[in-house]
Amino acid sequence: MTNALVVIDVQESFRARPLWATTDNPDVAKKVGQLVDAARAAGDQVIWVLHAEPGTGNTFDPASGHVRVMDELSPAPGEPLLTKTVHNAFTTTNLQHLLTTAGVRTITVCGLRTEQCVETTARVASDLGYQVTFAIDATATNPIPHPDAPAGQTVEELLADPRTLSAADVAARTVYALSGRFATVRTVAEIVG
Repeated sequence: MTNALVVIDVQESFRARPLWATTDNPDVAKKVGQLVDAARAAGDQVIWVLHAEPGTGNTFDPASGHVRVMDELSPAPGEPLLTKTVHNAFTTTNLQHLLTTAGVRTITVCGLRTEQCVETTARVASDLGYQVTFAIDATATNPIPHPDAPAGQTVEELLADPRTLSAADVAARTVYALSGRFATVRTVAEIVG
């Protein structure tokens, strides 16, 4: 096995947040499901990664009950389910060991958030020598507030602030940052044929 699909943070924690209403790809689980089905059919490794923030009381706290794969998706028996506590999927997990043990040389990454956990995982994977494909339409993100915006903005205030970086702009900037440097950026249709 030389290929793997790494599904990053496609978890109910995001849907439980008010900011989910602003996501640029609310059907991300459907696109991820297409990649998962194709990877399984090809005999590729599928690795699931969840983000947890224990003790915080937020939707990423395992005690909240939201730190689980989105309900319409399900890891198959034998597919690793890792939990990370930082943005990239390598630093606080045994992901690199799993990939190395399986002889994986190329990975496809997808999930939430486009510019944060998925992008940082792609960058680290590239630095570790993996050939990386970034499945752009199997990612999702939200608008990002301006650095000078007041803390605790409501969703309405975030969207009304003209300094807010739109989710579409976030995704476009991610493509610019990764493409040709850290990853090959492809759509699900291009990946699964």
